[in-house]
Amino acid sequence: MKIAVDAMGGDNAPQAIVEGVIQAAKENSQVQFQLYGDQEKVKACLTEDIDNIVVIHTSEKIESDDEPVKAIRQKKDASMVVAAKAVKEGKADALFSAGNTGGLLTAGLLIIGRIKGIDRPGLMPILPVIGQENRQFILMDVGANADCKPKNIHQFAILGSYYAKYVLHIDQPTVGLLNNGTEATKGNELMKAVYPLLEEDTSLNFTGNVEARDILNGVSDVIVTDGFTGNAVLKTIEGTAGTLLKLLKTNILAQGLSGKIGALLLKNTFKGLRNTLDYSQFGGAVLFGLKAPLVKAHGSSDKTSVYHALKQIETIVSSSVIKDLVTYFETTEQNSNEASH
Repeated sequence: MKIAVDAMGGDNAPQAIVEGVIQAAKENSQVQFQLYGDQEKVKACLTEDIDNIVVIHTSEKIESDDEPVKAIRQKKDASMVVAAKAVKEGKADALFSAGNTGGLLTAGLLIIGRIKGIDRPGLMPILPVIGQENRQFILMDVGANADCKPKNIHQFAILGSYYAKYVLHIDQPTVGLLNNGTEATKGNELMKAVYPLLEEDTSLNFTGNVEARDILNGVSDVIVTDGFTGNAVLKTIEGTAGTLLKLLKTNILAQGLSGKIGALLLKNTFKGLRNTLDYSQFGGAVLFGLKAPLVKAHGSSDKTSVYHALKQIETIVSSSVIKDLVTYFETTEQNSNEASH
């Protein structure tokens, strides 16, 4: 297995990226990690020689404020672009980056390419179910497609279900449609049009509409929506989690000496709560629907987040999920063509 890594992407690159790669490489010698970036800077972060880490020099990088399409087309020797080309050409099995999200989505679409039959790949993080250890759910799309058609969200449900089944090993994953009420008649015109598509698809275990307040409680294994709504929900979850922890800490410490003693006693509890709400421990967000796995980590990722994202990629590549998706959409398209004739 070979994983192409954009070593220059992210706020803490290349240091955090290289440190995460070192941890993953030491754990699994059967995986080759290809680090694309400024050779001098990357090698300065490599504190030791590890056989399954290879550095490939690139002279450019996609900056966080670069216009995505323009940057991908003009910066031919950028670490992200060269890494994506390695995946396209079969030199690597998957791509990882913590860099410019728009640039990475563009590289995925223009260089790696979509699976035939999929209109728009979706971006999906794996999120924790609160109160149920080791259980996760998928939220899709969280920003790849701000404007969606009903067909796109229907495909997100299919994509998410495949990932839940073959990567998360959920036998019959349930699918919920994010809406402003649980009744079938709720929602805007888009959601009202999506509902019957999901309901009539017998390949899906569709359980109906779900409300945002319930998603962290495990109401569905796969929750689908348009990219604008999904991104807003994801950032609300991130912000609320961080604010809640700060609020608890501030109020406890405001109690004087007794509060400080209490905070000390609750230190491990706070750490556990922070870890529960930190979805990066489950990996990055997958741009799912491409011909090869592409995983995007948060721009502020540290070495631990990078490590978890790389382990996630190993799991995806080891599964048959991409192959099964290609077969499914090829068969669907073939059946559709036969029916039209």
